[in-house]
Amino acid sequence: MYEKYLEKPASFYPEYPRKSGNQAVTHYCPGCGHGIAHKYIAEALDDLKLTERTILISPVGCSVFAYYYFDVGNIQAAHGRAPAVATGIKRINPHSIVISYQGDGDLAAIGGDEIIHAANRGERLTVFFVNNAIYGMTGGQMAPTTLVGQQTTTSPRGRNIHNEGYPIRMCELISALEAPVYVERVSLHSPGARAKARKAIRKALENQVQGKGFSFVEILAQCPTGWKVSAPDSLKWIEEKMLPYYPVQVFRDKSAEAEGWAPPDVTCSDADVLQLIELPLEEEAAPAARPKVPEQYRNPRIKIAGFGGQGVLLLGVAMAQLGMMEGYNVSWLPSYGPEMRGGTAHCHVNISDAPIGSPLVSASTVCVAFNKPSLEKFEKEMARGGLLIYNTSMIDIQPSRKDVEWLPIPASEIASQLGNIRFANMVVLGAFIQKTGLISMETAIKGLPAFIKAKKLIAENVKALETGAAFVRGEFKL
Repeated sequence: MYEKYLEKPASFYPEYPRKSGNQAVTHYCPGCGHGIAHKYIAEALDDLKLTERTILISPVGCSVFAYYYFDVGNIQAAHGRAPAVATGIKRINPHSIVISYQGDGDLAAIGGDEIIHAANRGERLTVFFVNNAIYGMTGGQMAPTTLVGQQTTTSPRGRNIHNEGYPIRMCELISALEAPVYVERVSLHSPGARAKARKAIRKALENQVQGKGFSFVEILAQCPTGWKVSAPDSLKWIEEKMLPYYPVQVFRDKSAEAEGWAPPDVTCSDADVLQLIELPLEEEAAPAARPKVPEQYRNPRIKIAGFGGQGVLLLGVAMAQLGMMEGYNVSWLPSYGPEMRGGTAHCHVNISDAPIGSPLVSASTVCVAFNKPSLEKFEKEMARGGLLIYNTSMIDIQPSRKDVEWLPIPASEIASQLGNIRFANMVVLGAFIQKTGLISMETAIKGLPAFIKAKKLIAENVKALETGAAFVRGEFKL
C-alpha cells in the first residue's frame, strides 16, 4: 500500500484541452516563472476550498492563457483592464473570490491607472502581479519594470534614465495609498524565496475570504527566453539584478486590524430601481406565444459575413433584437476589421432558450454569406447539419459542404428590384424567418423601428422582409 502525497492541485484541469499541442504540459517557455506562480495559487485555492467560488481575470500578456489551466471561473480582459473588470465582477458577485492575475507589461504600463484606482478604492480583490522586467509575450520589449541598462528589443543599448526614465516600483506606489490592506513583494529565485511566495499568495487570498480589502502581491519571476539566458542563469539574474532594485519585503500589512466586511443581502425589484432613477414603471405586455420551431433550427448559433456596407452588422442586431422580443436569451458580437465600404465585416449572434455562456460563435448552425470570400471562409466552420444562407447575386459558386442545408437566395437582386440594394439584409432576414420559424413575421414587423434609424424607410423594409419570406415559399420569382 502507498499513500499519495504529491499530486497536481485539483484547481487545475487534469489535462489542458484548450491549448494546442501536448495537453499534459503548459505552453510557457522552459524555466518560466508563471508555472510556479500558477501552482502556488492553485494549491492555495485547494487548501482554502475556494475553487468553486473563484473567478480569475487574465488580461493580455503571457497571463492571458491562465484559462487553459485553472478550473475556476475565467474571464479575459482587454490590455490593462483586469482591475476594472475584477471590480465589476466582485461588486455584482460579492461572495465570490476574484483574482486579477497580471504581468508587468500589462499592469504597470497601459493598466497603471486601473490598478492605482482599484487599490485606492480598497476594492476587495486579490492581485497577483508577475514582474519579469520585460514584455514576455510579444517579443521581449522594454517594460515599465525593465532595469536601468537592461537590453531589450526596444532598448538595444540598455534602458537609459534620460530617455526612458526609471523602472517603476509598483509595491512602493501601491503601499503609498491609504486603502490597501496587504502589499508584499516576493521572488521565485530560490527554494526559500518560493516558500515565502507561497505564504504571501495564501495570505492575500485569506484576506479576501475575510472581506479585508485590497491585497497586492508582486512576484519577481524568471523569463529565460526574454532575457536570453538559460533557466538556471535566470534564477541568478533575479538575485543579482532584480533584488537590489526590487527588494523583497512586506510593504503594508494591516490584515490583523483590518475590519472584515460581509456584503449585505439586498435585492432590488425592477420597481425599486426605476424609483431610484425616477422613471415610471411601465407595465409590459406578456410576450405572445412563440411559433413552433423545427428541432434543427432551435437555439441557433449564427455567423453573418459580407462586405462593409451590405448591412451585415445591422442584420445581426436585428436578429438579436427580434429574438429578445420573442423572449429568448440573445447575444450579438461584431467583429470589426476594415469595415468601411468595400471592407469585410462579420458578426456572431446567439438566440437561445438557455443562458448563453459566450457570445462567440465557433461552430455556427446558421451561416449567412453575402459574398464569395465570406462563403469560402466561413462555411468550413459550420456545424454539421447547419443552415447555409448565401447571396447568389454575388456568389457564383456552389458551397463545398454537402453535410449542411443550402438556402441560396439572390438577395441583392431582389433588393435592387425593390428599389434599393441596401434592403438585401432585410430580404435575408425575411428568408431566415420563413425558413426557420424562429421568429414570427408579426414580431419582425413590430420590431423594425428598434433597429431601422430612417423611419421613412420602414414600409420599404417591411416589403423586403415579406419578399424574402415569399421567395422561400416559392411565391416570388425574379
